[in-house]
Amino acid sequence: MSFDKFNLSSSLNKAIKSNNYNKPTQIQNKVIPLIFDGVDIMAKGETGSGKTASFVLPILHNIEQNTLPKKRKIQVLVLTPTRELTLQVGQTFSNFSNFFDVRPKIVAIIGGEDIGVQLQNIQKGCDIVVATSGRLLDIIDKKQIDFSSLKYFVLDEADKMLDFGFAEELDSILKVLPAKRQNLMFSATYPMKMLEIASKITTKAIEVEIISPTQTVENILQKAILVSKEHKSPLLQKLIKQYNFKKVLVFMANKRGCDNIAVKFRKYGFLADSFHGNLTQSERNYTLDEFKTQKLNILFSTDIASRGLHIDDIDCVVSFDLPRSADDYIHRIGRTSRAGKSGTAISFLDNDTIEHFKLIEKRCGVLIEKETDEKFPYKITKQQKIKGEAPIKGKRKSKKDKLREQGSL
Repeated sequence: MSFDKFNLSSSLNKAIKSNNYNKPTQIQNKVIPLIFDGVDIMAKGETGSGKTASFVLPILHNIEQNTLPKKRKIQVLVLTPTRELTLQVGQTFSNFSNFFDVRPKIVAIIGGEDIGVQLQNIQKGCDIVVATSGRLLDIIDKKQIDFSSLKYFVLDEADKMLDFGFAEELDSILKVLPAKRQNLMFSATYPMKMLEIASKITTKAIEVEIISPTQTVENILQKAILVSKEHKSPLLQKLIKQYNFKKVLVFMANKRGCDNIAVKFRKYGFLADSFHGNLTQSERNYTLDEFKTQKLNILFSTDIASRGLHIDDIDCVVSFDLPRSADDYIHRIGRTSRAGKSGTAISFLDNDTIEHFKLIEKRCGVLIEKETDEKFPYKITKQQKIKGEAPIKGKRKSKKDKLREQGSL
């Protein structure tokens, strides 16, 4: 099965081949015809399923079929949860329109870069805007953007936007969009809060569900290693050397942890760096490019790198600190074994996290054998809950007594 069945333009088919796309994915097979039908879509598909191309290709085809006016007007608005994904989606539009006689003008709107330059690019005229919601609202507040000609409103990795307070920002964005538009929502999961957001955007979306995220891990060797907190760092060093991993993505619980451990690993001779939201945009772009081109072998990151980003050939994903949910676990390990390749996912467990990992296993429908490393012996100890003294009836201090003791009365 090839892309020929979609009857895309010759210039798009040329771009598809030049970008090494051989055959459409499941989500592309289902979504592309629906976009051509002009219906609203609420699509569910795991990271790496090809969601971006499923909306970029038909939108570009439709744009190419219509003569672009001299003064460009915004026809497409794509919202994404992170700066990196915004730039990536913008680049995808650019790559696939590379052979157009008249190429659409694409503007990426993100924080961390000069808003003045972004405003100038918008005012010069553009066809496609890809943005993070926060910076877009800054520009909307300045009344410097016109969406009256908008035809497509796209949410990419929609559920991830919930972590960034998107629900509160959506109403302000919807107010400036025309009522008549095609709404396209793409997400790996649709929790209740996401469904509430979707209902604000459209009530007539056709639902497209591809494959359960728990079914995408066949090519991933999942390991769970019991290790005390103080031995996590030396164990990671040992594993990287032992298995000769060339490209390792390590997920940490917080930004400071990323920075601290990256410094340590560089001292030990590893090509390592940190990646998180506190870096400037230029630093984030540079670090990501260094990792993609393997000038860095180890990237210590928060969950900002767990979704949407296209990073090929990651040998191993390590949950140095466990994620909060089973969905986050699936997104993390999905960074490896992309494009049918095999990969390894390792989770470090200790006494405080082993019960949480059992919950992740249950929700993902997997059971992973718990290992130990002979160099770093580990003993599971049962934690005993310390009960407080039972209250004695009639002996509890009243609120007035407490205030009197504090000198407030």
